Amino acid sequence: MSAPEKETAVTGTGRAPAGGLAVTHDVERIEAPVTWKAYLICAFASFGGIFFGYDSGYINGVLGSAIFQNAVDPGSNAVSESNQSLIVSILSCGTFFGALIAGDVADFIGRKWTVIFGCLIYGLGVVIQMITGDGDPLGAIVAGRLIAGIGVGFESAIVILYMSEICPRKVRGALVAGYQFCITIGIMLASCVVYATEGRSDTGAYRIPIAIQFLWALILGIGLMFLPDSPRYFVKRGNLPRATDALSRLRGQPKDSEYIQVELSEIVANEEFERQLIPSTTWFGSWANCFKGSVWKANSNLRKTILGTSLQMMQQWTGVNFIFYYSTPFLQTTGAISNTFLISMVFTIINVCSTPISFYTVEKFGRRTILLYGALGMLICQFLVAIIGVTVGFNHTHVDPADATKTLADNIPAVNCQIAFIAIFIFFFASTWGPGAWILIGEIFPLPIRSRGVGLSTASNWLWNTIIAVITPYMVGANRGDMKSSVFFVWGALCTGAFIYTYLFVPETKGLSLEQVDKMMDETTPRTSAKWKPHKTFASEMAEGGFLNKGVVADVERSGSAV
Repeated sequence: MSAPEKETAVTGTGRAPAGGLAVTHDVERIEAPVTWKAYLICAFASFGGIFFGYDSGYINGVLGSAIFQNAVDPGSNAVSESNQSLIVSILSCGTFFGALIAGDVADFIGRKWTVIFGCLIYGLGVVIQMITGDGDPLGAIVAGRLIAGIGVGFESAIVILYMSEICPRKVRGALVAGYQFCITIGIMLASCVVYATEGRSDTGAYRIPIAIQFLWALILGIGLMFLPDSPRYFVKRGNLPRATDALSRLRGQPKDSEYIQVELSEIVANEEFERQLIPSTTWFGSWANCFKGSVWKANSNLRKTILGTSLQMMQQWTGVNFIFYYSTPFLQTTGAISNTFLISMVFTIINVCSTPISFYTVEKFGRRTILLYGALGMLICQFLVAIIGVTVGFNHTHVDPADATKTLADNIPAVNCQIAFIAIFIFFFASTWGPGAWILIGEIFPLPIRSRGVGLSTASNWLWNTIIAVITPYMVGANRGDMKSSVFFVWGALCTGAFIYTYLFVPETKGLSLEQVDKMMDETTPRTSAKWKPHKTFASEMAEGGFLNKGVVADVERSGSAV
């Protein structure tokens, strides 16, 4: 052991020597051992996924409610394609703008308070949706979902940022995957509530599913008040005492513990290194920093921004939202399923049960690996659904003898086979791309642009979510594209693109600290990244006598106060 390491070795009391922030040369000793407290804090933060999932899931069943259909389009037995498109997509539109704004707010008031503020906005949107039964129902549901969407945008961007910054590196992937797990739970809860209320003959058939959303905002908003903010946020603001306090609470160690001092040293040293590359500038300049550098350089800010936004774009391109947004009205036209609400709920249960697999695989096999195999599995399922559909399945229909306004599939077993492959597709998505894309966007950005980079990536998710929500009713609507099963050729082709993109451009970040990820992307390529190992710490390069250079600490405090 070298002299500096001897000075920073854990003593019998587990305390760091006095005199400043201790450093270490050992890349494996830059974090404290993982405790149950760390697990519980991160698990609670992931509860924010309930917002995303429930809001995405409840509208599917509400659109299938006869009471709601008659309120929005009086005298009709279905919500029109244009109104379906507007109602579903307007939430994603609000979320897009919320995610873009959230990055700036998170750098100004902190990560956790931004999420709490998002909860307040979300609650306001829910109240407006609750008055759908009075006045103009369409106007109320659209306005309420737009405002709620802004709150979901705050939450979806900043919860990922917050979790990535507070989670221990060895389990960060599994814990951030918990966010996706909560999304799936939210979708399942929405399906259960919709299924339970579908038989009601009053406005409770859709008002109850809407009202329950308010509960999620209360739980997350109140709970976060008792949790520490991100220590990396305090370092960015130059407030090292509060960063020390936050890190101590997160790791379950005393403030003067060697583990706390060494991890804080690494964060501070990396912040100083990044500030030399990405100096503080104006508000516009800080956004422009996200797009600086060459597209051909793997570690450039531009390349990272493209990677984050494209990962979220491709997650939406898989076609999973087509199933969760429109499966109920889509399956109602097949004649193969007597209770389409029940089948939609089965899809959500598969989604929930499959996601925890990623808790193990993302740390065992890595992010890049599960995205590759996930894309391969999804594209096979999508093409099988499409091929079966256009040959013997759902694309071959006849008029329902009992109701001349409806059509039924000629081959019911073939349609059931299609439904089975859709369920397998959900399994592949939920265990790979569902959590994988969220994990990576929280890991690839350097601290000076992390909040904006994550915000842009999340905004990309919601932008493409909006586009898909808008165009899908026209793609499969009987009076428009009427693609039926052929729409799965589109999703299959896009999953093929995701497979190729992952192989060429997605790096492996498993087991690395956020600071080490930046170094890895600078020294390797995506296809060789899995073999890269950290060889030195940032803090050791800026150390004097076993402690972080006081000039570095002063620079971070001074530059942080100017943010």
